[in-house]
Amino acid sequence: MAGVNSPSKDLNQEINSQKYIPKNDMPEISEKVKKEMEQKKKELDKVKKFITKKYPFALSIGILPPQAVPKIEEEEQIPESEKNEKRVHVAVIIPEEQFKNINKIKNEIVSFAKDIKPKLWFHLITPIDIWNFLMDGRYDLSGAIAMSYPLYDKGILGALRVAEIHKNLVLRKFEKYVSSYVIAGSLVRGTATKTSDVDVFVIIDDTDVKRMPRLELKEKLRGIIYQYIAEAQAIAGAKNKLEPQIWLMTEFWEAVKDANPVMFTFIRDGVPIYDKGTFTPWKLLLKMGKIKPSPEAIDMFMSSGDKTKQMINRRLMDCMIDAYYGVLTPSQALLMLYGLPPPTHKETPSVFKEVFYTKEKLIEKKYVAILEKGVKLFKDYEHGKLKEIKGAEVDNLMKDTEDYIKRMKQLREQIEKVSQKKVIEQMDKDLFELLENLFGKKSKRVLVELFEKELVKKGKMQRKMLTAIKNIEKVSKQIKKGKVKKVDVDNARKDATILIESLIDYGQRCDFISIEKSRMQLVNKKGNKIELVITDSGAFLIEGSSVKKVGDKIVESSIGEFNEAVKKQKGHLQTKTDSKIFKVIKKEFGDFEILL
Repeated sequence: MAGVNSPSKDLNQEINSQKYIPKNDMPEISEKVKKEMEQKKKELDKVKKFITKKYPFALSIGILPPQAVPKIEEEEQIPESEKNEKRVHVAVIIPEEQFKNINKIKNEIVSFAKDIKPKLWFHLITPIDIWNFLMDGRYDLSGAIAMSYPLYDKGILGALRVAEIHKNLVLRKFEKYVSSYVIAGSLVRGTATKTSDVDVFVIIDDTDVKRMPRLELKEKLRGIIYQYIAEAQAIAGAKNKLEPQIWLMTEFWEAVKDANPVMFTFIRDGVPIYDKGTFTPWKLLLKMGKIKPSPEAIDMFMSSGDKTKQMINRRLMDCMIDAYYGVLTPSQALLMLYGLPPPTHKETPSVFKEVFYTKEKLIEKKYVAILEKGVKLFKDYEHGKLKEIKGAEVDNLMKDTEDYIKRMKQLREQIEKVSQKKVIEQMDKDLFELLENLFGKKSKRVLVELFEKELVKKGKMQRKMLTAIKNIEKVSKQIKKGKVKKVDVDNARKDATILIESLIDYGQRCDFISIEKSRMQLVNKKGNKIELVITDSGAFLIEGSSVKKVGDKIVESSIGEFNEAVKKQKGHLQTKTDSKIFKVIKKEFGDFEILL
């Protein structure tokens, strides 16, 4: 191959130097002939309608390419007088079972079409005839049929055309590497439709590769071969999809020796649309019974039969495990949605039952039982107690799993509604507790009015915060009636988060201001300092760790009493006190100055 035929050129360069092959370089009907066919379509339609109506079993009708006509006329020994009339050659493909009626059918078609212009010459063939052309290496005839202009096609022409074009694209690129290009599957079986996949095998000759590892060669050629699929389908104008398999000749032969059933079937049923003399001899040798699997291959396939029961049991166990995860994972997800950390698989059934069956009463007992059964089976499998499971039980498990998953989707909606209600209730509670801290314990209506009057109108809060409070109240009422939308809940939650953060920040600032306003330092003439803190619960003198309370007289107090008074003072922007406390302090402390 490359190592012998082109020593001056690197194999990588040769493969990678892809060359676009123009559509008009393919062996198909020219645009000029297509236009002529279109002009004569009315007359040709008469022939098509006659054939398809009288012979509904017909597989396809196609106009053969003019460039193929001389070869066809030579093959069929058409008289010179007929050749000179320049007739249009029409191929009609019929099923093999109608082979015995070919002469009769042809005579009837010829009789009907005798006055049709242009003059027509009919070739009636069966798919077997096409395969025989290919087996005899008469690729020009099979190619002409594949590239014929379709008047009517049940699928065989389109499938052949896709394969033929793809083959030509591949051969034009690297013909010397391709040993065989073989069609197989529904196309050869005669069951191809307009949408059938076209199975093809491309065998690469790797027996003389020296400059590249064989597998690398295979992968490089595979990439290029697959690139041509879309182009071939586009040129063919057919819906049939190519499904190529790429094999190195050496690995293909190894598979045959190992009695691979796929290879035996492929050789038996496949038909080469290009062959360098490799595939056809294999096919004949197989037919003669000369290709036989080795004793080792027989033993290998027999031993695989012995393992059938074991494989089936393993796959049934895999189904059981899939069913287990099918009920376990959604259950854990719903517990997380409810607000709990995901339990272990062993704990899941009991937690699921306690929360959704016993506490919330959201789920029926049968679904708890399905979950418990799934987890128990898996635990038995883990501990080696369950070694096999029957197919009927797997069927029941799959049915239960399907029912369970469907019910879990409904349970999710129920949980989301319960969760939404809890979220809204908590938001409402937190919001109005903050407003009570600022304005005192009052009704919700009064608190909202005070919020607007004291904070919004005075520019301490944005007006949109008032809208947010009203939206939260609205959603809270809707959710109690069960008529709330998820989007409204989400919007209310976002608004509440911003509003609560703003109120907390404002409250903290008020607390700081209220404490600082009521805190002052007293200094007497001797330079002694003492701190005075005025609260609604009384005035306190702080000197070191000593705490005293000022009333009609100064008495001992405690840190606890002082902290409680400060706590109550939070949020109060103004503090009142009686001026007589200063007289009491002067009597005890002497004349003093106030430092603020």
